[in-house]
Amino acid sequence: MKINVIPSTKKLADAEREKCVAEPGFGKYFTDHMVVAEWNQNSGWSDVTVKEYGPLSLDPAAMVFHYGQEIFEGMKAYSQPDGSIALFRPEANGLRFAKSAARITLPELPVDDFVAAVKALVVQDAGWVPKKIGESLYIRPFMIATEVGLGVRPSNKALFAVIATPAAAYFNAAKAVTVWISTEYVRAALGGTGEAKCGGNYAASLLAQQQAAKEGCDQVVWLDAQERRWVEEMGGMNLYFVRGKGKEATIFTPKLTGTLLPGITRDSILSVASDLGYKVQEGMISIDEWRDGVASGEISEIFACGTAAVIAPVGTAKSAHGTWVTGDGNPGPITMEIRNHLLGVQHGTIADKHGWMKKVI
Repeated sequence: MKINVIPSTKKLADAEREKCVAEPGFGKYFTDHMVVAEWNQNSGWSDVTVKEYGPLSLDPAAMVFHYGQEIFEGMKAYSQPDGSIALFRPEANGLRFAKSAARITLPELPVDDFVAAVKALVVQDAGWVPKKIGESLYIRPFMIATEVGLGVRPSNKALFAVIATPAAAYFNAAKAVTVWISTEYVRAALGGTGEAKCGGNYAASLLAQQQAAKEGCDQVVWLDAQERRWVEEMGGMNLYFVRGKGKEATIFTPKLTGTLLPGITRDSILSVASDLGYKVQEGMISIDEWRDGVASGEISEIFACGTAAVIAPVGTAKSAHGTWVTGDGNPGPITMEIRNHLLGVQHGTIADKHGWMKKVI
């Protein structure tokens, strides 16, 4: 795919942009440009265009509005000590994007083209990348069905776009979050769209998240759809449990069963924990094992992970089965060690032994 660049004529002045980057929030400000490319069944993909950020024009009968054919990704660009900018594992995002597209019957964008489009936006808006540790340029590629019509079938037209926003940490890592374990609602079932990163999964989660907020919790934890017993995810993030303490601890995460999103941060932590000398394990953990493990001290720490938050410590869990607190309710030392190591790799202050960081500019 050829990449065309049409520089914005309404770019923010440097001083204004620097104010936005200094107080980034999450999705509070967006960069000067965006990427767009169109696809149709007959001619395939158009060229990629990097152009001024602005509204999209869609027909009210565009299929995305009626049947939810939509997917997205979340990824980040980080400033490096030498002044360069690098993406964290962009090929992994491209592969997952293609897999999500296949599940939702949208066109699969070649990984090389996906990465090239993201890089083109980062190059154009390099001044929007924060330089503080823990901050980054959050990048949101997405694809929507754009064919006009109300027939229930896969769309024969689609739009691929990429937007970006300077981002601070999604959660304050110095404070552990409180979670509500939902036994009433489920996120996904086998054969469903749990492995796809599509908007419908997140829309369906909002009622349970609202319930969690009413219980005084920051996030909801999902159980399996069949038995309502096995722990799966936290909100839109994967979960980790630390069994034991010190260097003899095992870093455990629920295995991918077809209903969990295969998180790129999740996968990275399996490698980071091993690099730091910990045993790692994937398997099944029930809500009873969670509660009893915390009570006995076998489970010493819990954390969630994802692109937006990187790592978020979990302190208190509430559910219809009761309330329990992990450790002293504060972020644990192993959680913070893993978080700091991963951030160090992303920001270029710790050696990238896995070749995850891809220099952009």
